[in-house]
Amino acid sequence: MKVLHLDTNHPLIIEQFSALGIQNDEDYTSTKEEILKKIQDYHGIIIRSRFSLDEAFLAKATNLKFIGRLGAGLENIDTQYAKSRGIFLAAAPEGNRNAVGEHALGMILSLFNKLHIADREVRSGKWDREGNRGYELEGKVVGIIGYGNMGKAFAKKLQGFDVAEVICYDIQGGVEDDNARQVGIMELHQRADVISLHVPQTEATIGMINSEFIEKFHNSFWLINTARGKCVVTEDLVAALKSKKILGVGLDVLEYEKTSFEQLFSENELPNAFQYLIEAENVILSPHVAGWTVESKVKLAQTVVDKIKAKFF
Repeated sequence: MKVLHLDTNHPLIIEQFSALGIQNDEDYTSTKEEILKKIQDYHGIIIRSRFSLDEAFLAKATNLKFIGRLGAGLENIDTQYAKSRGIFLAAAPEGNRNAVGEHALGMILSLFNKLHIADREVRSGKWDREGNRGYELEGKVVGIIGYGNMGKAFAKKLQGFDVAEVICYDIQGGVEDDNARQVGIMELHQRADVISLHVPQTEATIGMINSEFIEKFHNSFWLINTARGKCVVTEDLVAALKSKKILGVGLDVLEYEKTSFEQLFSENELPNAFQYLIEAENVILSPHVAGWTVESKVKLAQTVVDKIKAKFF
């Protein structure tokens, strides 16, 4: 069996594949067109988000048996076509769910306690205690949209903070557990003080956090997005920040990200909405690193290896 690695990952994945007798070829620089010329020689592909594996690409991969995706989402893969070909898809949401849960919690605590502002002010010699008076998570209703691996990991982290309740909304029924009660969209809008987004990028979720959705909330609320940037309409988010319907936001992902997640803008353009986010004090930004920890790099690779080993060996 021959496997082509298109993105660099933890070396354990190659080491363990080699131990199974797999031939590992690494190509981290060739263009998609160059890869197409040889893809028919491979039985497996290991990728993060370097480029999309669309139908045209997969049609050339005539011997492909599996795709290992070192991450949670599969939006860069034509999953419908892959499944019609019997290609096994091994994503790894189990590998970075803990990291994402911790990052989301960290963003909330930093927003509530104005840590990002206070740190900058103290470093510049400003000592403003009253201006940096924060809020407590205790007594708040935390709403989670998308209650899969990531949502569940985040809900688990909230235990011990004495929140009033953790509620979750998901298009799938019966997903609640001891850490969150599943509710309908109306109750989510009526009660949530904090919203954390943990959905995949699909046609249904692109642009789901827009003005219409935001205005349905009874309370002004904080928003955290560690899912996908295109799920939030940035211009509508900025309008809600200006009107104070949204009290603060933590964004690990942005609508403007390239699909590879490795760059923000293709050139030097800076949208007005993003300029506002940069300057706003009630906004925290990070570069798509919620699931990007030292530990998750190991866990992601091991998860993919384990799934492929269980399927084929």
